[in-house]
This record gives sequence, structure tokens and C-alpha cells, in this order.
Amino acid sequence: MSRDSFYWGVRWVGRFWLWFFFRDLAVVRASLVPASGPVLLCINHPNNLIDSLLVGGVLPRKVHYLVTAALFRNPLVARFLAACGAIPVYRKQDDPGKMDRNADAFAACFRALERGRLVGIYPEGTTHSESRVQRIKTGAARIALDYQASGRGAPLTLIPVGITFEARKAFRGHVRLSFGEPIALAPYAPVYRDEPAKAVEALTTAIQWGMEAEILNVGRPERQDLVRAVEEIYRSDLIRELQEERGLGTRQIDPLRLSRAIADAAAHFEERDPERVARMWAAVLKYRAMLAAYHVRDQAVRARAQRPPARARLRHSWEASLGLPFFAYGLVVNGLPYLLPRWLARRTARKETDYATTRLLASIVAFPLFWAIEIWIVWRLLGPTWALGFALSLPASGLLAYRYLGGMSRLRNQLRFGVLSLTHRQSATRLLAERQALVAELERAKDDYLAATRGSSF
Repeated sequence: MSRDSFYWGVRWVGRFWLWFFFRDLAVVRASLVPASGPVLLCINHPNNLIDSLLVGGVLPRKVHYLVTAALFRNPLVARFLAACGAIPVYRKQDDPGKMDRNADAFAACFRALERGRLVGIYPEGTTHSESRVQRIKTGAARIALDYQASGRGAPLTLIPVGITFEARKAFRGHVRLSFGEPIALAPYAPVYRDEPAKAVEALTTAIQWGMEAEILNVGRPERQDLVRAVEEIYRSDLIRELQEERGLGTRQIDPLRLSRAIADAAAHFEERDPERVARMWAAVLKYRAMLAAYHVRDQAVRARAQRPPARARLRHSWEASLGLPFFAYGLVVNGLPYLLPRWLARRTARKETDYATTRLLASIVAFPLFWAIEIWIVWRLLGPTWALGFALSLPASGLLAYRYLGGMSRLRNQLRFGVLSLTHRQSATRLLAERQALVAELERAKDDYLAATRGSSF
């Protein structure tokens, strides 16, 4: 089997598991990546191996990733990465004595680009869990400018890429993969001939800005907590407002645009009215403390404040009743392969950015293994026809069971708040009042922000 064939086989397997692992993958402007010719993708790095699976899974071209040489220490992993076309790069924090070997990494990049290949690089140099692009290294700019200056091969296309996870560690979560407009290299070429360091620094800054434009980039870590808190409490109200006032469907609303608007508004008030931001953050902390004290969640309080109509409640009751047998079946046949990877990820992941990768890799082993054993048992007991039907039911029953489990979790939280309303009515009333006051303050802040920044919108 050729190395390219091996890559496409890995890509096919990865695409299936990404579909299984994520509920929604929004791909934005992938058409900006040329169908042929040398391309350098500059990608942010929020979620370890999953980032490479996502980019490679949506592009119809083979991606040669620059990968930390530390992963090549294991002979088996090294053979796998080499077969996938990965290029080892030496980081100072991993192998400070081997930095001179990066000349080989650069040479491998040039060879790939000269052959019209697509190279993917993570200029931040490491994974991280912050809602921003960390200050990037100069490697991407040096590769691009050196290649252009060599005059070998076709002109290079340099594209910034942004990956945004709505809930990094969640199974069946949402992820957005956005490709930016190509960054022109021609303006840097004359400067690079005379002042290479100046050109590299300027292009590095342009790449940084390009990557930041494709994600929710919150510059200050302390502001990140405020933005996330406002999203949790207020984003559903913004979505409902857009649906009612503009007639937009759920899939027509860009969650990233809403998050950016919230971050921009927070930055606006931090600059012009920091006391207002401090009061809002204090109100958020007070509300969160009350939730923790009464062991309830915001979703349950919100559901009570926005009580759905009787027809919707009746439909949900029927769905719950009819779905119970399917949930029980899905739980029995998929429970262990679902729970075991989650347990393993919680026990072994050293940092947040490793959790989802560990869980995904464990799932890739656990689900086929347990499914194979279960199919064999059914085949032995009932024959091949039943075994085939059982095999076809496994993925769908697992997804249905997971969806039902989410509904049960929401129902459990609502029942807990209902019990609180019966046993401590005054406390439940205070929670509702605190949330309503917080939402009202956010509404006023939104109106003031839109009035002060004419043309801005949510």
C-alpha cells in the first residue's frame, strides 16, 4: 500500500469517528483552499490530535502536518506518522539540544511545497485551552518567505485557519472550522531581500491577525471568564430574539458571531465603563453562588422563567414515553464502550486539550471491540441474519440513547428546581429574580452598546 493510500484510509476512518463524536461540524470557506499547487495552512491549536483530523477530514487534499518530534520517539507512532506524511519539527521545550535538526524539517517542507503539496503548521507551537491565538512563532513566515525567495515551484498560497470548539471536552459537541482569505506574500518579498528579519516579523504579525479573525479571540484571559458566563446565561435569549425579530432559523444563526459580539461589547465597556463591568461580574458570581448553594443549574431556572407552551410539554412527554425502550436498548449495547473511554480520559489526560483526543482514540478502540463481541454473541445465539440487523442498529441506537440521556439530564435538573420551589419557595423565587435582573442588565448593556457603536449588531 502506498503512503498516500494509507493516508486516505486513515482519513476515511477519521471522518467516520468525527461524525460520530461531534454533533455538528460547521465548515466555513473551505473553497478558498486551492485544488492544486503549494499551500501552507496556518492553524490554531485548541484540541491536540483532533485539530489535524478535522482539517484533514474536510479537505480533499493530503495534508502534510508539522508534528513535534517528541511523538516520533515511539517507533510504532513514528512509522504511523511517517506513513501519514507528517514532518517532525523540534521544539525547544522538548529537545533543546536538537534544534539544529529543524533545518531538515524546513527542507522537508520545501520539498513538499515544490511538489505542489499542502503543508499544515501550528504556529503557536503548542496546544492550549484559551479563547485566543497565543503569540505565534516565526516558523510559518520563514518557511513561506524562504520558499518564495527560492523561485522553485509554483507560487505559494498561505491561508490562516481557525478552529473553535463550543465545548472542548463534550461528546456530541459543536465545532467550527473556518478558512481565511489567503495572505499575499508579494509585498514582503522586496523587504525580505534587504531586511529578512523585518519581513519575517511583519508577515508573522499578518498571520497572527489572520488566524485571530477566524476564531473568537479574547485578548485578556480574565475577560474570557466574563464572556463565557454571559454566553451561558444570555446567548439563548439573543438567539430567540433573532429568531423572533428577523425570522432566522437555528442553522442561519452563527454562534461565533454572537460570541464575538459579546466579547466586543465586554471590551467596549471595560474601556469606557469598567465599574459597570465589575458590577455585572459581581452579579454573575452572586447568581452562580446561589445556583451552587441550591444544587440547581441555570438551564432549569431558565426553563422555569421561559415556560414552554402546553402543546410543547405534551409533545416532549410523548417523546419521552415512546423513546424509553429505545433508550434502554441503546444503553445496554453501548453503555460500556461509551463510559470506558470517558473514564480513561478523566484518569489519564494531563491537561484539558488532551481530554477529547484521549477519549476519541479510546472510543475508536472500545466501540469496535465491544460491538464485535456483542455481534459475535448474537450470531452464535440467533444466527447471521439477526447478527446483521443487530450490527446495523448499534450506531443509531447509541446516538438515540445519548440524546435521550441529555433530555433526562435536563428533566432531572428541572425536577430538582421544582422540588426547591415546593420546599423552599422563597429561595426559588430569589433565584428567578436574580436571573431576571441579570438578564435585564444584559439587555440594557446590549442596547447601550448598539447605540454607542452604530452599525454594530448581534
